[in-house]
Amino acid sequence: MASAAFYPPVGFFFKVSIDGLPDADSAFQEVTGLSVSVETQAVPEGGENRFVHQLPLRAKAERLVLKRGLDVSSPLLAWCRKAVEDFSFSPKTIHVFLLDPSKPDALNNPLAAWHVVNAYPVKWSVSAFNAEENSLAVETIELQYNYFTKSFPG
Repeated sequence: MASAAFYPPVGFFFKVSIDGLPDADSAFQEVTGLSVSVETQAVPEGGENRFVHQLPLRAKAERLVLKRGLDVSSPLLAWCRKAVEDFSFSPKTIHVFLLDPSKPDALNNPLAAWHVVNAYPVKWSVSAFNAEENSLAVETIELQYNYFTKSFPG
């Protein structure tokens, strides 16, 4: 469990690792979508008009969204293109590590880790190009996955 020394942890010090891809290709400015919810089904009960029973069905994961500066030639982009353009999917496990900036060995001792299982690309996009703004070109990769697990390695 998290100790008072780093509670609450900062959200800007994290690392992403994608199985089968080099770590150098996994530098992202933003990760979203580590979210799961339970779908329910409404079942009315005969004779009971005050409410409808909501029964749980299954867990549903959000899409994992990764954002970074545009990299025009990378193994990650090749993996995405193969899925989107060739409709050839090779799911991978993605690890998101929340790190402690106060520790010199933070990369080897994360505070928490999310392991996203069977992820595959479903959307790739690039930010708008605008000659009136001074901004970076940002690529966004959306991934569908089966589920994730969370661990506290430290």
